[in-house]
Amino acid sequence: MIEAKNLNKYFGDNHVLIDVSHRFEKGKTNLVIGQSGSGKTVFMKLLVGLLEVDSGEVLYDGKDFTKMNFEHRKAIRQEIGMLFQGSALFDSLNVEQNVMFPLNMFTQRTLEDKLERVNFVLKRVNLENVNPLMPSELSGGMRKRVAIARAIAMNPQYLFCDEPNSGLDPQTSGVIDILIQEITLEYQITTIVNTHDMNSVLSIGDNVAFIYKGRLWWKGNKNEILQTNNKELNDFVFGTELTSRLKK
Repeated sequence: MIEAKNLNKYFGDNHVLIDVSHRFEKGKTNLVIGQSGSGKTVFMKLLVGLLEVDSGEVLYDGKDFTKMNFEHRKAIRQEIGMLFQGSALFDSLNVEQNVMFPLNMFTQRTLEDKLERVNFVLKRVNLENVNPLMPSELSGGMRKRVAIARAIAMNPQYLFCDEPNSGLDPQTSGVIDILIQEITLEYQITTIVNTHDMNSVLSIGDNVAFIYKGRLWWKGNKNEILQTNNKELNDFVFGTELTSRLKK
């Protein structure tokens, strides 16, 4: 479990995240949604330690990440998997090398053990016998699955996903959503997904936090989000012609 308590972040005089508190449950797909510029990306960066909080606490299973020294933070970071927007695979490395990268960086395992782990996670994301392929030889959906395999290679307790469906068609996006949800449940990971994709919200939104102008404006789940009277959330959810039909 990850818990944010009264988080605040300033950039100069701009108060971009305002007293945000929220709990992200273990074994659930926890989604953070909001308009561009709402503060949701800053929120995720504070949670993972890419930005420092100005005030407030970030608790990893009750341990205050914001007050940890370098060594303790390093230990927590080795339990974090990251799925970056655009996958962020290394173009010069093949699939096997990309997935093995965190194992090379953070473990002293034998090559045999690392290869066994690489093949295991690739099989888990339904990619077998693709080890020698380069990222340029993969489809968008395959690249995303390789990135998921790399994110779970270290068997993380926490998984952060930044716009995991960016650039994917709706059908492939659905496959990625279900894969993230299955892995979260299967390994009881605390998963946080930063997204603007309403298909993802309605499909896998076990817990949903809506950030509006730097504040936590609404929280609930995929079943409640279509029933709320929150005006700002409704404007966001039903802001397109397609989603507006859901109200009818």
